[in-house]
Amino acid sequence: MTFRTTAADYVENVSPGSGALPPRARYASSDAKSLSLNGSWRLRVSATADAEDDSFAEDGYDTGSWAEVAVPGHWVLQGDGAFGSPVYTNHLYPFPVDPPRVPTENPTGDHLKVFDLPEGWPDVSEGGFVLRFDGVESCARVWLNGRDIGEFKGSRVPHEFAVGHLLRPTGNVLAVRVHQWSAGSYLEDQDQWWLPGIFRDVTLLHRPAGSVLDFFVHASYDIVTGEGTLRVDSDVDGRVSVPALDIDVETGEAVTVPVEPWTAETPALYDGELATEGERVPLRIGFRTVELADGLIKVNGRPILFKGVNRHEWHPETGRALDLETMRADVLLMKQHNINAVRTSHYPPHPAFLDLCDEYGLWVIDECDLETHGFVEQDWRDNPVDDDRWTPALLDRAARMVERDKNHPSVVIWSLGNEAGTGRGLTVMAEWIRDRDDSRLVHYEGDIDCRDTDVYSRMYAFHDEVERMGKGLDGGTHKRRQLPFILCEYAHAMGNGPGGLADYQRIFEAHERLQGAFVWEWIDHGIKHPELGYAYGGDFGEELHDGNFVCDGLVFPDRKPSPGLVEYKKVIEPVRIAGDGTGGTVRVTNAYDFSDLSHLAFEFSHQVDGLPTGARELTVGPLAPGESTEIKLPAGPDGQGAEVQWRVRALLAEDTPWAPKGHTVAWGQETVAPRTPVTVAAPEGPVAGERLITLGPGVFDARTGEPRTIGGVDVTGLRLDVWRAPTDNDDGAPWQDDTRYGVLWRSYGLHRMRHRLDGVDSGDDALTVRTRVAPAAREAGLRTEYRWTSDGTRLKLTVSVRPDGDWTVPLPRIGIRFGLASSAGHAQWFGGGPGEAYPDTVAAAMLGQWDGSIEEMQTPYLRPQENGARADVRWAELGGLRIEGDPEFWFSARRWTTEQLDTARHLNDLTPGDTVWVNLDHGQHGIGSQSCGPGPLPRYFLKAEPAEFSFVFSEID
Repeated sequence: MTFRTTAADYVENVSPGSGALPPRARYASSDAKSLSLNGSWRLRVSATADAEDDSFAEDGYDTGSWAEVAVPGHWVLQGDGAFGSPVYTNHLYPFPVDPPRVPTENPTGDHLKVFDLPEGWPDVSEGGFVLRFDGVESCARVWLNGRDIGEFKGSRVPHEFAVGHLLRPTGNVLAVRVHQWSAGSYLEDQDQWWLPGIFRDVTLLHRPAGSVLDFFVHASYDIVTGEGTLRVDSDVDGRVSVPALDIDVETGEAVTVPVEPWTAETPALYDGELATEGERVPLRIGFRTVELADGLIKVNGRPILFKGVNRHEWHPETGRALDLETMRADVLLMKQHNINAVRTSHYPPHPAFLDLCDEYGLWVIDECDLETHGFVEQDWRDNPVDDDRWTPALLDRAARMVERDKNHPSVVIWSLGNEAGTGRGLTVMAEWIRDRDDSRLVHYEGDIDCRDTDVYSRMYAFHDEVERMGKGLDGGTHKRRQLPFILCEYAHAMGNGPGGLADYQRIFEAHERLQGAFVWEWIDHGIKHPELGYAYGGDFGEELHDGNFVCDGLVFPDRKPSPGLVEYKKVIEPVRIAGDGTGGTVRVTNAYDFSDLSHLAFEFSHQVDGLPTGARELTVGPLAPGESTEIKLPAGPDGQGAEVQWRVRALLAEDTPWAPKGHTVAWGQETVAPRTPVTVAAPEGPVAGERLITLGPGVFDARTGEPRTIGGVDVTGLRLDVWRAPTDNDDGAPWQDDTRYGVLWRSYGLHRMRHRLDGVDSGDDALTVRTRVAPAAREAGLRTEYRWTSDGTRLKLTVSVRPDGDWTVPLPRIGIRFGLASSAGHAQWFGGGPGEAYPDTVAAAMLGQWDGSIEEMQTPYLRPQENGARADVRWAELGGLRIEGDPEFWFSARRWTTEQLDTARHLNDLTPGDTVWVNLDHGQHGIGSQSCGPGPLPRYFLKAEPAEFSFVFSEID
């Protein structure tokens, strides 16, 4: 006889759980008592859901042998691996797809906390206590003082339990059994680490008689009258007061008064209070009206343009257990980089994050804790969102999001979830949300016909398709054609990139229907590792994983901005500054949706050969949104053959909550006197010896024609270089049908180029070296000529490249590479900076003189790849050499070869050698966003075609 245990059948039940109170509005504090149960808990981890009975929940159970862990926290990120390891998958379920069943191998953590009530707390005999869990992954059963009080699923939404009848003054035993896998896991397949545990706050709340239950703050704004209308509906009668507005009314009563509206640019909040018989709750009220009008998303009567990011919650040491200051750091960085919107991918965030969005000003698309992406592998068969048995769980998740977050003015759109296919359950969710809250719009990207949504939303649409949508040429249902369009995900920020941001932004701003986009995503989900630096998928021995696809953010795990974030800031800056091409006038345009420019000061300066000549104030005036003005610029200096640019910066005129006075919001720059091309006149001829050839300051190998020294500086291996360590965007996503250039380059053999010497000619005025450079196993090649000339003190190299044969692929790069001694530890250059740039990521490269160590010139992408190029370089100095280009060039230098960079999996695989390898590139292929989105636009392709470029070398002290 065989049987299956029923000890943990609730784990595989499709219901959302049992015992929890109805969801309600979340508020941060009140005058009622509350007790945080965060801190040290006892933990025992079992291999299966039913390995242990529930005796651990009883009084007196001996947990002396159990480990101690921090709550909030994930047990797999504590204990140095003693409790299992993280698992990363993008969309594949890490268990067999057999809904709602999960494996017997189901790591289960028994958590136990013993606590006393603080002195001065109400007598427990009065009852009225609630236990709240803000986040537990993925299924939990709860006991208090030996009594089973319920179980729940829905990892990232709150659950509360009435426990007044169970509490005692001292020695309370709170026991929580957490299962990693459950039926709920099928609804939480959200491209992130699978991390079990109690990862958000646990709180005991006193609920006095007559205390606040649920309440709904309705605060609309009328742009015509400038008045706001406030009504607070409450389950318990009380009064609402807002002293600054002279409001004191009963709950349920509407009052209309003049107000300053709330927007993401001007987040005006009014402090108020909801007072019932038993409790006083502080309110922070923002008046604003969200509507779909004239086919557009409008707030306070005006269309808005999202300049957003998708944000997973992440910390490299604590995972999704974030503290307040980490959340604040995210918001401040976003504001400082001109980001105005967040999509909470793909679940409601910690509630404190929304408080910060209210306070500092960010538009929020609040997303339900729902994704069933793994069912795509079976053509969405058995997808829970199209199975009525799962609908109660879907509704429960939607309700817990809406009820918790409904009083946040920052939340302007509810999202049903992400990548969950289509089905009846989504329709039921949308209908419930609209019935509960008609003051916001509803979003869901997978609803291609917009049956249930108010916004046509897509992911990773190519530039040309987005432009067609802007022009209304995209087709689709009649309803869809009448709706605004957003890219809820675009510009996949994985590794070096994303490219093409400026091209997207020009399209967004040209068409009213296009209301912006959200970069995927905010932060790299690297896990701090003692040996690897930061770990990603596969580094914990997972049998199924998606590698570094979890590292696709605009900030690194330590929250340092990547070059992608710096580029995004420039692309979306809310003030446009452009010249007339002559240096006579500058055109300033206000690109804010609501704010004039009175909060900004404008600074003007000239620079000569990259060095500023002094800044002065530029009077612009308080332009209204959308307005432009042209301003006559002061006369520039007499460059006397030097290169001259002007630069205008828009700076904060005063301190703000998110940045200090003087913070740069936007900038523009233009060249008004171009540089004089570098020349080497009066050629000095080469002098040939038996083994060496001398030409001016250069000494060459007589057999190969390669330079040995230039001005006494040793030079190694100077030759044509076309290979770069493919970026994540070069390699592309494995599921994409489009050309994946990194894969194509490797298949073509560009990583194994061979250099054939065809001749060394020492003439009267030049040393000429003729070569053919070609990949092993391929017919096509590049006939390359190096022509060296000198005026006696300087050495000029002219490189001529002519494709030979049928080239069917673009090149990764084209230029020269050579090695210098390791003592060449510092570089200075005049060109784009201070950070890296590539052809389609060059908007933020400001022309000037910059300097930095070789180490500082590297960008620490978690998976090493091509990085660190500086754009539009006129000259560079390092290792005793000055190098001037004709035309401008891309400059990079590193302490390892491109080949070593190519084979490294983590930064610790890169060991500095005895040589600094320098690349001087005539061209680079674009970056694009093909790790999930489109590749580079054709205008950024580096075609294999004839090219000629020069460099002048001279010795410096």
